[in-house]
Amino acid sequence: MRYDPLFVAPMREELVRLGFEELRTPDDVDRALSRSGTTLLVINSVCGCAAGSARPAVALSLHHSVKPDHLVTVFAGMDTEATQYAREKYLAGQPPSSPSMALFVDGTLAVMIHRHQIEGNYPETIARLLVDAYDRYCQRANADAEV
Repeated sequence: MRYDPLFVAPMREELVRLGFEELRTPDDVDRALSRSGTTLLVINSVCGCAAGSARPAVALSLHHSVKPDHLVTVFAGMDTEATQYAREKYLAGQPPSSPSMALFVDGTLAVMIHRHQIEGNYPETIARLLVDAYDRYCQRANADAEV
């Protein structure tokens, strides 16, 4: 299902303002998710839990001192080819879930936060899941790069 681009524009902009790069094609996905370092992929959506919890949680998590090297997003229901490609190639074995968040280290999935972990939770709770992942994987990746 494709949504009206005018309706979706503010939801896209919410992550772009935070510094996220939009991935709109499979080529964009390959380029972004094959980079070295840590990459946070947010699968954005129009559902209420994306607006009420997921996007605010991402924003909160980025106030932490340790952050991923790269921030990228695809929009389920809009960037359908890019979303499907990311799910098939980089999130293989994970059930389709939107909104959701995935942290990659050198192109390999390290942490997946599914919709069921987002729905019904406060942004602070979800942000804690992200911060814990940043502390575990981003610090290590940054330390490895400095050696």
